[in-house]
Amino acid sequence: MLEYIECHSIFGGVKLIPREKLVFRPSVYALIIYQSKILLLNSRSANLLALPGGGVEIGEPLALALRREVREETGLEVQVGQCLHFAEEFFYYDPEDIAFHSFRFVFECVPLTFELVSDEEVDDVEAEKPRWYDIQQLNTTKLQSFGEFITNYLKQIELEER
Repeated sequence: MLEYIECHSIFGGVKLIPREKLVFRPSVYALIIYQSKILLLNSRSANLLALPGGGVEIGEPLALALRREVREETGLEVQVGQCLHFAEEFFYYDPEDIAFHSFRFVFECVPLTFELVSDEEVDDVEAEKPRWYDIQQLNTTKLQSFGEFITNYLKQIELEER
């Protein structure tokens, strides 16, 4: 008898996927804040904002994977800091009809360079338009992932600055 896993779709909703069709995918994401701004990308498929980051390749240490992903998607070099958040997710990526069992790590990162690549230079299928967003004006309902975590983290920073 097949066992089905509930996977969250990139477009919202849930899709039942046979367990043996899941692909294991550890992934890393960067929370980069500089001068009261947060660095976010647009997700092409969902048209929502997302943290820079993505999949870890086999044998690739998390910090190296994160620096690679940030460079590909934004052009920035970063110093990887502490892990701020971990989440396990069963995720269905509709555009390619593939489902993932994902371990998702969010790291605090400090930018070492500041010039973002042009939109045409973003080296990613899903991510586009890297931009700095003013934290005070950020609409966290427009975040594709980690919305609650990012909202709480930004509130904590605001309280610490007072």
